[in-house]
Amino acid sequence: MPHCEIHFSDNLRVDAEATLALVEEVINSHDENAHECKGRAYPASKFHRTHIKVTVSLLPKPHRDEVFTKALMVDLENKIKQTLSQSCFFSLQIEYNSPYYETNVHLVEGDELPQYRQ
Repeated sequence: MPHCEIHFSDNLRVDAEATLALVEEVINSHDENAHECKGRAYPASKFHRTHIKVTVSLLPKPHRDEVFTKALMVDLENKIKQTLSQSCFFSLQIEYNSPYYETNVHLVEGDELPQYRQ
């Protein structure tokens, strides 16, 4: 499962939920087996220079090579910038988790996890 974190100056008008959903959509347009992208957004009230940094973390897979990563990066940058209505410094990072990273789902009987696809 991919992860996305968005850190941004709180003077930027960022629709964080829509941007996180957009990141998930873009990732899945490049890799239909990626599925859910978990995300968090962190507006910062204390900052130096109006800035947004988007970090996308993926598990390494054979098909996620340099060509895949560069294409994903271009698409993510273009789509995210289309949502920004203000000038700002922009950073985007795609990183691959180490082999010692575990991600899965913890399901409790009788409880639901919205948007979880089995």
